[in-house]
Amino acid sequence: MLTYGLLILGFIFLIKGASLLVDGASSIAKKFGISSLVIGLTVVAFGTSAPELILNVIASFRGASDMALGNIIGSNISNILLIGGIAAMIYPIKVKGGTTWKEIPLSLLALVVLLVFANDQIIDHGATSIISRIDGIALIAFFLIFLYYTFGIAKVSEKDNTEYAKMNIWLSIGYIVLGMIGLALGGKWIIDSATTIASNFGLSDTLIGLTILAIGTSLPELATAVVAAFKKNADLAIGNIIGSNIFNIFFVVGVTAIIRPVHFNLQMNADILIGVLATLMLYYFVFTGKKERSIERYEGIGLFCAYLIYIVFLVWRG
Repeated sequence: MLTYGLLILGFIFLIKGASLLVDGASSIAKKFGISSLVIGLTVVAFGTSAPELILNVIASFRGASDMALGNIIGSNISNILLIGGIAAMIYPIKVKGGTTWKEIPLSLLALVVLLVFANDQIIDHGATSIISRIDGIALIAFFLIFLYYTFGIAKVSEKDNTEYAKMNIWLSIGYIVLGMIGLALGGKWIIDSATTIASNFGLSDTLIGLTILAIGTSLPELATAVVAAFKKNADLAIGNIIGSNIFNIFFVVGVTAIIRPVHFNLQMNADILIGVLATLMLYYFVFTGKKERSIERYEGIGLFCAYLIYIVFLVWRG
């Protein structure tokens, strides 16, 4: 009963935390003239990636590589297909040119870099495939370049006409802090409860990482994207999804590998390639909008259905 109670409490903290985070971040964006896209790519993306970071650090210390990498790869897939699909079904996501040409390709680059770093057996014919500490440092270097780029576009971003709640700067910061705490606690309680329930059914670490933990750690992104979609803040919704994917690989995997080299299961190459296809699918949908670059409701349904097919594939593969 305690496990199920924590699961329900986790959802409550998660949804409320997402609402506080969106309100606080949007208010700061308005006050300093920074676009919602930049806020979504940085503050919100980092806050909603906190559960992945916490879980992966713990998994790294415990030597659970399959669970750690499965969590990241699965989260990135669910961010695009599940969360992007649901957000678009609620309200069509209008995507600005910068996101189309730069941020989405950056998330694609992150997956390709991970694919290269993780395949020592295939590329170098090594005895094992491992993401080493040097690889981790390289990923962090990519992450720093991404931050430099993001803060650079903050100065040239076009004016944002979205309506925001007006509040004091300290209250906005307080909202962001409380929102992140709510997201982290809610995500942790959900992950712990779901893992306990899933383990009772004898599921493998890889399957748990790619499904239960991936969806669990993506719930902050889901909650944030849904709230942003209802508030018709498309930039924050898409920025959060793409930003989280970049954070997950460059920062979370980088930190995890620096703490302890991560062994890679070659079976997960298929999942990385599915992540690449999901990113390309998102990129394609952006260019098939009716009038402007956008992800329409029917395309959101397509993304969501693709995720259901992926889950069926995972269950079939075992």
